[in-house]
Amino acid sequence: MKSRFRVPFIAIAALVVAGPVVGLASAAVASTTVQTPYQTGRSNAGTPNSTNVTKDSSGNIVSYGNSAITYTAPSSALAALGQSLFLENCASCHGTQANGVPANGTSGAFPNLVGLGPATIDFWIESGRMPAADPRAVQANRRVARLTHEQALAVAAWVNSLGPSYPDIPSPNLASANVSNGAALFALNCAACHTIEGDGDALAAGTYAPSLRNIPAYQVVEAIRTGPGNMPRFTGNLSDFQVADIVKYVTTEIQHPQNPGGAGLGGLGPVAEGFVGLLLGVGLLALVGFWVGERQ
Repeated sequence: MKSRFRVPFIAIAALVVAGPVVGLASAAVASTTVQTPYQTGRSNAGTPNSTNVTKDSSGNIVSYGNSAITYTAPSSALAALGQSLFLENCASCHGTQANGVPANGTSGAFPNLVGLGPATIDFWIESGRMPAADPRAVQANRRVARLTHEQALAVAAWVNSLGPSYPDIPSPNLASANVSNGAALFALNCAACHTIEGDGDALAAGTYAPSLRNIPAYQVVEAIRTGPGNMPRFTGNLSDFQVADIVKYVTTEIQHPQNPGGAGLGGLGPVAEGFVGLLLGVGLLALVGFWVGERQ
């Protein structure tokens, strides 16, 4: 009787002892892997884990991506200019080291920019939100950019030199993007805040989702990948091909609607447009009825 249970007992004991050992070994291996904050390990999702990767003679990544989106690192030669521009326009809030600690300031009073990636820095500068018109405002408004495109890239190059990260500056290729897929993805991931018409809407505590009209394609990619303000970062859940589909939908159907069903009425949305149609239709019927009654 004892020999029948000896082998199973030994096997169970071995599993009990080996389990924690294997778990600790796995944790040790995982702890040696350093990942960029807010990024994903999924391929073709905004990181160098992409189909195409180009490096310079020193092994530094110059660009990466695929047929949908190419991400390009700002030239390190711009870093010196970027530091000067940063000290002139940004350091009063973000500190001389871009760590969010201004001179004689409190740590954490302003965002730490180190490790956010060039696309984040470029988006805030090129959308005119930074340098901030009012640093105490609840939300920075989109304005005409104070710095040029080249100057924004220079600032992004210098900040990224303090703590290299991703994503780099995107260039979407929308030739093969699918508008229909983009519309479905937009409705699922974006319309709840930006509305299905892309006009934006109020959120909470004085914040809002901005309108998506008159925004360049590459900035739409930057926003999706970096999540500015209250917007979530769409990294591992959306591939570059899906992002390109969304961008094509935004830059065509939202920014240049065709309105095949009739007058667009300023893009008020289906509910408001329905009320306008109902008002005009009922009003017209009432006038016709009044005219017929008067003739009789």
